Amino acid sequence: MGANPRFILDYDSSRSGSPAAGASDDALLDAYSAAVVAASERVGPAVVHVEVVQTARAGGTETQRSGSGSGFVFTPDGFILTNSHVVHGARRIRVSFADGTSRDADLVGDDPDTDVAVIRGAGHQLPTAALGSSRGLHVGQLAIAIGNPYGFQHTVTAGVVSALGRSLRSVTGRLIDDVIQTDAALNPGNSGGPLVNSRGEVIGVNTAIIPFAQGICFATAVDTAKWVVEQLLRFGRVRRAYIGVAGATIPLSRRAVRFHGLGAGAGVRVESIEPGGSAERAGLEPGDVIIGYDGEQVSGVDELHRLLGAERIGKETQVTLLRRAQKIDVPIRAAEMPARA
Repeated sequence: MGANPRFILDYDSSRSGSPAAGASDDALLDAYSAAVVAASERVGPAVVHVEVVQTARAGGTETQRSGSGSGFVFTPDGFILTNSHVVHGARRIRVSFADGTSRDADLVGDDPDTDVAVIRGAGHQLPTAALGSSRGLHVGQLAIAIGNPYGFQHTVTAGVVSALGRSLRSVTGRLIDDVIQTDAALNPGNSGGPLVNSRGEVIGVNTAIIPFAQGICFATAVDTAKWVVEQLLRFGRVRRAYIGVAGATIPLSRRAVRFHGLGAGAGVRVESIEPGGSAERAGLEPGDVIIGYDGEQVSGVDELHRLLGAERIGKETQVTLLRRAQKIDVPIRAAEMPARA
């Protein structure tokens, strides 16, 4: 009949193998679906919709604005994790639970530097989300986001962990370290909701998206969030050290690096000094370049921020400076950073 026998043979051969391949694909899809369904059923009842009323001042005029986000209950008596940018400065916070009930909530504390906050809505034996660990995560593993994008409550999206160890700039200018990147779709209103693994354990707190990008979303790692929660429950805020300088990261001249045998090609130039602060008492001057703190190398503002943890509050140590052509060590005692307004 003029047909090509090789074509017929190849065509029939591929068809004969397709049922087994199709069955295998169906089993994989069913397993994937089952994991997403099980995780969302386990965590969904703990996810809340957070509505806030905030006060803004502009030109001497006070106005009120409303906003919303997501959160999740992590203790049976109503402690809720969410984002700092959702509740910071709120005059009123109201949470709506999966069972349809809603109630006012109080701000326990928030940390803009990591975009994590804890609020509390009174309750008893509430459904909770289990906090897992972000230490053992792997790129490519299943990631499920639950939240309230655009007010559509308890929306579930699924994807994978796209990257680990990202850094994200917070609203305060500090870097949030150990951020999880995922392609599980997030939209405005997802902020503060949980990112969970296939076992329904929280691995991150959804925090940010890149506008106009597709599939690039971020979550604060749950290990970071757990550390912040501990600080907020103990002190109402995260305690950090500071030395009272405003600085900028600058490159060092090759001559200075060679002459002083420095291990980095950048440092922090002191732009201004807070009156009465640690730096002023230690004798730092505008124009000094900080290249070390407490024996650790400082190659930029972000590195200096990381070194100024709570363990250095009140501790006398040394800051290493380049002052004009000299390298000098100056004793300094860091103070505790005041709470942010």
